[in-house]
Amino acid sequence: MDFTSVTFTDVSRHFGRRRALSGVSFRCEAGEVVALLGPNGAGKSTLLAVASTLLEPTSGRVQYGEHTARSARARLRARIGLLGHELFVYPELSPSENLMFFARLYRVEDPDARVGAAIDRAGLTARRDDPVSGFSRGMRQRLALERALLHDPRLVLLDEPFTGLDDAGTVALRARLAALRDARRIVVVATHDLETVEPIVDRALVLQGGKLALIAPGPDPLRDRYRRACEPRAQAAQAPRES
Repeated sequence: MDFTSVTFTDVSRHFGRRRALSGVSFRCEAGEVVALLGPNGAGKSTLLAVASTLLEPTSGRVQYGEHTARSARARLRARIGLLGHELFVYPELSPSENLMFFARLYRVEDPDARVGAAIDRAGLTARRDDPVSGFSRGMRQRLALERALLHDPRLVLLDEPFTGLDDAGTVALRARLAALRDARRIVVVATHDLETVEPIVDRALVLQGGKLALIAPGPDPLRDRYRRACEPRAQAAQAPRES
């Protein structure tokens, strides 16, 4: 199966009495990189988990083209790549062993070639047979990114992907995101690194208190536009309530 858009329609997700997402609606298209911004605890990771089908919405609907998670099930998950806070790489295994495990899990064609190319892109060729337990956070992050992209997903969901990367790794990741856009993937990046991600994003959304708003395009730096998008909500939150 395949799809060229992801649509959230009035999606809410509750954990007991806590509303992590509240009435979230937006649409992403193939060939764009969307930044998902917001303070810690705003609901960004929850939104990515819902988009990846790891969490079901409490209410509302998520559509992947004409499909839903319930209608497409495993076929849909095979078209989604997720990089979360948990990197899902096995420390006792080498990069080659980690990626070969996932290549077989996803039944990718020509796994040896696919894994070799992924290790090269991650800059880990010289360490391809070393246990990941001896790697730095940045090295693990690069490996985990390639793990998330190994099966050539249509929807790419990245949660703080720049964590632990040095300058060279950051430049390489931006180039990777640009290439995914050119390949007409749907890319959603949750991040605090506004200056880092600004050159390669097409749109930016902000989550605050589980509610979503579009950051208006314009010539001003993304950080300034982000602050303006947050101001009305911050003022409303601080306003005294009538007794």
